[in-house]
Amino acid sequence: MSTALEVTGIAHIGIRVHDLDRARAFYELLGFRFVIGPIGPEPVAILSHPAGVEINLILNAASPDADNILMDMPDKHAGYTHVALSIADIEHAVAGLEAAGVTITEGPVDFPGGARAIFVRDPDRNVIEFNQPAPM
Repeated sequence: MSTALEVTGIAHIGIRVHDLDRARAFYELLGFRFVIGPIGPEPVAILSHPAGVEINLILNAASPDADNILMDMPDKHAGYTHVALSIADIEHAVAGLEAAGVTITEGPVDFPGGARAIFVRDPDRNVIEFNQPAPM
């Protein structure tokens, strides 16, 4: 008997933020749509993308501009460092992000096999990778 769970996909991604309006405006630039919130004992706002990606903005970050403890500190802590969203065209993404005033913090990066990526930070310094898969 196998103990492996039958995982069928990712239900949502939780992202800790300080200010709903600021975070919502950023993620709406990326094509996410507001669904509901804040709801729950630790307030959460839910946003959904037409590609089937859902994010939960967890509204309990203490500071509006603190460093990201997983990415910006010399001591490396265990935890999730970023989310990678698949995109069709890296150059189109670069142009769109720059036109929207979003700073690209790294890239384009070319990976072995042909995948390419760029990285940005949301207003709370959470890292988002936009990944163009290698051609088939």
